[in-house]
Amino acid sequence: MMDFKKLLATLNNNNMTYWSSLLGAQLFEYFSNINHGDYPRWKAAVDNLPVIPEITFNFNSDSVVIGKESECSTEQHQFIKEQLEELIPWRKGPFNLFGIDIDTEWRSNWKWDRLKDQIKPLENRIVLDIGCGNGYYGWRMLGERAKYVVGIDPTLLFFMQFLAVKKYLPDANIDILPFGVQTLPETPLDFDTVFSMGMIYHRREPMQHLKQLMNCLKSGGELVLETLVIDSDKAKVLIPKGRYAKMNNVWAIPSCPLLIEWAEELGLKNARIIDVTRTTVEEQRKTDWMRFESLSDFLDKQDNNKTIEGHPAPTRAILVAEKP
Repeated sequence: MMDFKKLLATLNNNNMTYWSSLLGAQLFEYFSNINHGDYPRWKAAVDNLPVIPEITFNFNSDSVVIGKESECSTEQHQFIKEQLEELIPWRKGPFNLFGIDIDTEWRSNWKWDRLKDQIKPLENRIVLDIGCGNGYYGWRMLGERAKYVVGIDPTLLFFMQFLAVKKYLPDANIDILPFGVQTLPETPLDFDTVFSMGMIYHRREPMQHLKQLMNCLKSGGELVLETLVIDSDKAKVLIPKGRYAKMNNVWAIPSCPLLIEWAEELGLKNARIIDVTRTTVEEQRKTDWMRFESLSDFLDKQDNNKTIEGHPAPTRAILVAEKP
């Protein structure tokens, strides 16, 4: 089992003792009962990554940079690449480990650039990233001097990708919990900033998700929420019948006015949209590190303004708001 002592101590020291007391047992149970068929292969890939004690890093470039090629041998460089390829597909990134460019499906740095200067500075803040994937944004948050980043995401492969990166910076103030959002306690948490990016439209009850996010924030804390939206100046919602862009778990896509209305209805203050951007095939695409279908396969071949099902093509908005 991973060592989460630093995380548990951080929670204890920041008014989240109750959650810390639950996590010990939850983590033990989780790691005692992993039965995913690919887990042995993924674990071997992470375990086999060579120890390289002295490395440089950079969390403020487009790629999260861990180590330089000159800091490992030619044999180690090739071996590291082979182990990282065992963890394909890589969705969020990019990363660069020892000169190995992991060109991920998403150019997540584009989204980060759209929001990082429009939110409260993350310096010295305790941050929760719900639906964090492999932790790319968490490393970027550390680059903005966040005090500690806690990610939560139930996808085991993303967790293993995170472990591969963190193996080279084991003392970094970031951890990912391989759990779903439903495991968060009902007891209020005390985070300075809570991120939920690409999550709310996957929830059957979007208002319940917003309530949960609000419950994770301290008074005065900031919510950063990114979601698919529809283009309307009215409070409208698209409820896809069947799939949306080949996803079968999209329940509700709001307009920006409705998204603000939802936030205000719960009592969040200063709710505002800081960015609306159409997702392009340059931002989300197939690469050598993600060889399966991507956005171009989800759009109508005759009209890329529509999904393959005839819905409006993906457009994403970022909302920020504060808890009173």
